[in-house]
Amino acid sequence: MVKETMTSEERLMAAISLEKPDRVPIAINLDTAPAARLLGLNSWEVVSQGFGPQLDVVLQVFDEYGGWDGVGGLLPPDLFPVSGMRAKPPSEGSPENQVLEGEVWKPEEYDLLVEVGWQRFVNEQLVFRVSDMTKAEEIAELGSEWMGFLVRFVEEVKKRGAQPYGIMPNVHPFFWMSLTRSMVKFTEDLYYRPDVVERALKAIVPEWTRFAIELSKGMNSKIFFFAEERAGCFFYPMKIFERFWWPYTVEIVDALWSEGIVSLFHLDQCWDQNIPYFKQLPKGSAIIDLDGTTDIFAAKEVLGGHLCIGGDVHPSLLCLGKPEEVEAYCKRLIDEVGRDGGLILGVGCSVPYEAKPENLRAFIETGKNYVPW
Repeated sequence: MVKETMTSEERLMAAISLEKPDRVPIAINLDTAPAARLLGLNSWEVVSQGFGPQLDVVLQVFDEYGGWDGVGGLLPPDLFPVSGMRAKPPSEGSPENQVLEGEVWKPEEYDLLVEVGWQRFVNEQLVFRVSDMTKAEEIAELGSEWMGFLVRFVEEVKKRGAQPYGIMPNVHPFFWMSLTRSMVKFTEDLYYRPDVVERALKAIVPEWTRFAIELSKGMNSKIFFFAEERAGCFFYPMKIFERFWWPYTVEIVDALWSEGIVSLFHLDQCWDQNIPYFKQLPKGSAIIDLDGTTDIFAAKEVLGGHLCIGGDVHPSLLCLGKPEEVEAYCKRLIDEVGRDGGLILGVGCSVPYEAKPENLRAFIETGKNYVPW
């Protein structure tokens, strides 16, 4: 075991600041379903017991696997409705959380969204369309329960010497509109009603950003997590990205950075063509977390010395590979992406449901013990 001279927080912040830590920091997004499976439990039974047991299984995996530096990725299905999304909880035949994407709101409601704002639009309209809740008091009660859960999550993670890796998983406003309008309908909006979409983004991005800052400060977190999978070159041409995503993203990052908060971009799908744009962000202001689809080595060539990169041990490798293959790929990441600092070793997206225990152990142990500098 390598002698550690830094705390998890110091290690993560060194990587984000593009410095060489004592060893590469490890951050893992681990949801309830794979955590339960790693412990030999039924995830659908764990989820039915509420937020507490869902956190407990993640913490038990953390303890049994020797721990890591950044802990993130917990997504209870009960919470999707408070973002306006319908979710299907795990069941015996389908053990993972699923977002049931659909057209939750209509194009004529863009005006209402702009008028009342993002949060009121969700709380007063969408929640009741995607859940069994019928009263505002139920939403408030769920929100209060979730905030209590977040407090406990932060306390338990820090008690173990680790750091919460982004307080609450959120989606970029562009991604939120795509999920709640549905991808097909939102794409129609982008092409046939572009001015309407742009007006909505201009209205809700400042509100969303204030929420991000308030939540981060309330939880004393220096990293704010948000996911985006649909704005990149895999789905849309650059003209869509340049008009509807990038300007608002710069606005978000600048606002967070002015408050000392780092933006954690969880970028799913391929962003190869988009990566150079991130060089325009302030140095050290963001983590570009990749899922194994974007070329992480090419991204390093572009962003090295400017932004920290996270990733990207592919879920297929954790499910189908051998421990020695996982070890070899982790070493390559450390050698080539982390050679001069700026790497947070992570799983592509999150730990998959079918991950082999021996492969997850190889991933963690390699990150903790392989220090080529």
